[in-house]
Amino acid sequence: MSKPSQADQPTHPHHAIIDLPFTDGKASIEQQIELHVHDLFDVKENKSLSLEEVLEGLRYVMHFRIKGGSQPHLDIGLMRRLCEALLLNSGHTDGHLLRKHTTPSADMAFMLFGDFLEEVIEFRTVVGEKDVYDLRTQLKIHYRCQSTCTEEQKRAAVGIVQMLTEFFPRHIPDWRDLIKDSAQSDMDTLLRSPLASEMAKQKNTSKMPRAGGLVVNDERTVILPPPQALYFDRPVERLLQMFPHTRPNYGLPSALVPALREQYGINKLPDPPRPSAIKMVWNQLTDFMIVLLLIAAIVEAAQQEFNSMAVLLIVVVLNTAIGFTQEWKASKTLSALMDLSVPKAQVIRDGQQQVVESDSLVPGDLVILEEGDAVPADLRLVEVSQLEVIESILTGESLPVLKKVDAIKAKSRRIPLGDCLGNVFMSTTVARGRGKGIVVRTGEQTEIGKISSAIHASSKRKNKTPIQRRLNKLGKYLVAVAIVLCILVVVIGIAWKQDVRQMVNVGLSLAVSVIPEGLVAVTTVTMALGVRRMAARQCVVRTLPAVESLGSVTVICSDKTGTLTEGKMGASELWTADDALYRFTESTSLDPTHGEIILEPTELRRRMIHMRRTAVDNEARDSTVDYAALRTRPVDRSNPNAYDAHLRYALMVAALCNNSSVHFNAEGNAWSTVGDPTEVALTVAAQKAGLGRDYWTQGMRKVFERAFDSERKLMSTVFRSDVDGQLYMLCKGAPEELLQKCSSFLPVPKEKGSDHPLDIVSEIDDSFAAKVTDESSRMASQGLRVLGLALKRVPDVDDEKLPSLMENQFIFLGLIGLIDPPKQGVKESVATCQQAGIRVMMITGDHVETAVAIASQLGIFERGVHGMSRAILGRELDLLSEEAIIELDPFPNVFARVSPDNKLTIVRALQQRGELVAMTGDGVNDAPAIKSADVGVAMGQAGTEITKQAADLILLNDNFSTIVAAVEEGRHVFDNILKFIVYLLSCNGSEIFLMLICAIANIHMPFTVMMILWANIIADIPPAMALGVEPREKKLMHRPPRNPNTGVVTLTVWIVIFSQSLLMAALSLTSYVLALYRFNYEVHDAQSLAFACLTTIQLLHSFLSRSIDQSVFKTGFVKNKWMLVAVTISFFFLILGIYAPGISHWLELTFVGWQSWIMILCCVVTHVTVVEIQKFTIRRLKLTF
Repeated sequence: MSKPSQADQPTHPHHAIIDLPFTDGKASIEQQIELHVHDLFDVKENKSLSLEEVLEGLRYVMHFRIKGGSQPHLDIGLMRRLCEALLLNSGHTDGHLLRKHTTPSADMAFMLFGDFLEEVIEFRTVVGEKDVYDLRTQLKIHYRCQSTCTEEQKRAAVGIVQMLTEFFPRHIPDWRDLIKDSAQSDMDTLLRSPLASEMAKQKNTSKMPRAGGLVVNDERTVILPPPQALYFDRPVERLLQMFPHTRPNYGLPSALVPALREQYGINKLPDPPRPSAIKMVWNQLTDFMIVLLLIAAIVEAAQQEFNSMAVLLIVVVLNTAIGFTQEWKASKTLSALMDLSVPKAQVIRDGQQQVVESDSLVPGDLVILEEGDAVPADLRLVEVSQLEVIESILTGESLPVLKKVDAIKAKSRRIPLGDCLGNVFMSTTVARGRGKGIVVRTGEQTEIGKISSAIHASSKRKNKTPIQRRLNKLGKYLVAVAIVLCILVVVIGIAWKQDVRQMVNVGLSLAVSVIPEGLVAVTTVTMALGVRRMAARQCVVRTLPAVESLGSVTVICSDKTGTLTEGKMGASELWTADDALYRFTESTSLDPTHGEIILEPTELRRRMIHMRRTAVDNEARDSTVDYAALRTRPVDRSNPNAYDAHLRYALMVAALCNNSSVHFNAEGNAWSTVGDPTEVALTVAAQKAGLGRDYWTQGMRKVFERAFDSERKLMSTVFRSDVDGQLYMLCKGAPEELLQKCSSFLPVPKEKGSDHPLDIVSEIDDSFAAKVTDESSRMASQGLRVLGLALKRVPDVDDEKLPSLMENQFIFLGLIGLIDPPKQGVKESVATCQQAGIRVMMITGDHVETAVAIASQLGIFERGVHGMSRAILGRELDLLSEEAIIELDPFPNVFARVSPDNKLTIVRALQQRGELVAMTGDGVNDAPAIKSADVGVAMGQAGTEITKQAADLILLNDNFSTIVAAVEEGRHVFDNILKFIVYLLSCNGSEIFLMLICAIANIHMPFTVMMILWANIIADIPPAMALGVEPREKKLMHRPPRNPNTGVVTLTVWIVIFSQSLLMAALSLTSYVLALYRFNYEVHDAQSLAFACLTTIQLLHSFLSRSIDQSVFKTGFVKNKWMLVAVTISFFFLILGIYAPGISHWLELTFVGWQSWIMILCCVVTHVTVVEIQKFTIRRLKLTF
């Protein structure tokens, strides 16, 4: 961004001021002002604009087009709108209530008001119509005459006050009418100052501060650099006048580069935020459940229960370490994927072409672009020669864009990037041709820089994922329960005349038992294991909760190019004039040995009743049919000389009317390409048939080319044959244009003869033209880009006469259809998503016909099916309000020709509709929407660095099918989280019920705080972790997605938890009461029995929790081997805590005899029986959970 301009000081007479005003038409100036006025009113709604940027452009128009009497008269209606816009923005303030000051943008608007008041008579007339009170309240001059104001602000305030009182003596007789009463003393002091006296004497010079410039010490000059903008509406001549030091053949003087770099900044994208270990740890520690555990630890420490505190802190450290480790590893993996190297750039400086680092470029530099170059900054083109640029990372359109230098007239300074034909953008790639352009935007001001900055800014605000929201909600419920229990126990104890202090401690102990200490740790471990499984499937997860979030998504919004499709063009089919159709398999594979060419014979196509026919087929039909000849079959590619003449000559045009090349790179052991993607596809098709350029150029050589242009829509080349001494003129282009240049076509040969195939042709009639139209329409309806192929033979002529060869009298050969095809497996993945209740949408910058065709092939779009048959354009979306978009019914499945803002709007609209949205993509244009989505998914190979920074998940293999596996893994993770939540809450609930019943019945508490914590650790964490690795269920992807608004635990599950908790508590209470009152155990012995009984039941309950409704005898005891290990470990620690000296004393446990274990066994059998009856009831009633 440009630095704030400084007022020109009169104390530098040794500097020569280069203002360079030049004569400009009134209409042109008014048109430029109109654009800026429109932007001033639109700046609040248009997030792609900044107020400073608009005012900077308006100031440039003033100082270069109007200042100094260059244009004293402008349209009064326009001046009225401009006056309102400037007044609207002149009073913006910042600061606190005691000391407010105007913003830099408000000062710019204020000074522009003074400039137009001074220079334009019609503006002066409009101001004269204003009420003085309105001028006072909107200009807010009192903020600019204080002692703390800058000299520039004071000069502007004095200038405007002097001009208003001078121009309107009757309307504004006293300057005090313009100033707030409380600030009039400040203005009076300022008007008596030497500055005001000096300005009052100035008659022939401007009273307003001059726009700041750059001092160039070597040349002792000050230059006024233009603001950074695309300038698509400026002709080349006007653009060169704006950059007076840049000349078409000389470039920019090197001496100006340092000053310009200081003004505009370095041409470098903002660095991605580096992972902060401290921030990661802080995020882990501020999780709601962790905060609860820390509070519980503090409470235990306050009661001097340091053992209990230590146990709680161990759980906190365990969870924090696991979460931090996983997030740190993911960030390091992402860093390894990044490639932020800055390419070189070819520029002309001081009349010499040189290669410089692209970060040294400044606005005004003259950059040379050649085939294969990456564009180093945003440029306004001044020269082009068949320049085509691939802009898919910004627009999503896979085809290259043909560039021009013509100015584009528009009513806004913001038009779709795809329509900026006179500009090229940073990080796009030159597909063919060459050109020159002046750098007009660098660094963060470039299109890609603005998106990058927005992504980095939004990365500071992270929305909580569904599992985080649900666990937080569950935690709040548990806190509420804990508070209620504390109060309840204290009240009950007081009612029983118990010691208040003792009952408070008991209540706090109960509150600790409410909090499932293992919940956060086990949730973290389960998601971490899910991350590891997804990494094995080529998916990097940047944050743990994103795993579960993906399992909850209801809508997947996917970019087309590079995500659903391969991101490169391939020849899909070739139709020849004899009505044969050749289909290419693996057309995008550059290896000519991959894939086949499948022939669909002419007779078969003639008999296909479903084919659309405009022409009437009057050919005779034989009564006998050779069905063997009707079968589709692969073409034998071993002998290209034996091909049918139609196929040979069609592929001859594809190979030779072409400037691309495809070759094998031995060093990289891979195929590489050079040239336009469309021409590369044609070259690959010819090479797969063995008819590549090398095959033909053995006896032919190229002597002339007439390049493609957008008006002719044709390209032709001329080759001289060494065999027959004739010239072959080959042509390809738009079918409708090419057919008009053809007089004949290559017909079906009646019989084999010795004549040259091109000597036997038929005249084109209406029937054949209709047939070509049918085939072209059929291909276009499939989303193919259709090109016609033709040639002609002419007698040899001298080289100087070659340009006179006319593009006419061609022999029409056929049509070839090109497409960016869907990736393998994507169609099946889309079907799986739909089966799982997930809606897949396509959001692309490509044409709607292509988008609908690809979407139809993948099953995303189906005509006649409600909710799957609507496609909408980005410009149609712009006409709708946010509320209208949210209410769309049916909501479209395909969005075409969309901008990055459109994608963001779509994602937010879906979220407002209650959907949980995953957004996939690879281009920079996808990054804002990916960042805003609930789950952002980027491509690891084709994805840009900015997109990877914005994403939650990165697909290393760029395969959309991996998303399905990730969704399944996400659902699997949530299923396991739900299972161990049920287990944990059941176990902890049993402790709550047991202690609460004892408190109500005035029975001695069965557990100490240490017993509660030890039971929670040995009986909760290991079995729950084993539930976290429970194998996925078979019909996981046949379920609908979970409602994002529902909690983790549904009503049915709450009933299950309540009943099972009460059952475990009742059995443990029975054993405790019997021990105390029937068998006369000591209190400590009875407590140890109750502890052993409840913990044993809980360990066995872990097997029962593997399914809410399925019998344990169906799920089995050995299918989850980790469960066996976990229960064995937990039971070992149970025995260790009871019988090991020292440890048992620390845990306040005593010896448990064999009689007690018989009682425990009876309780276990009872528990299993009752739970199995409950599961049978759930299955019988078909309750959902």
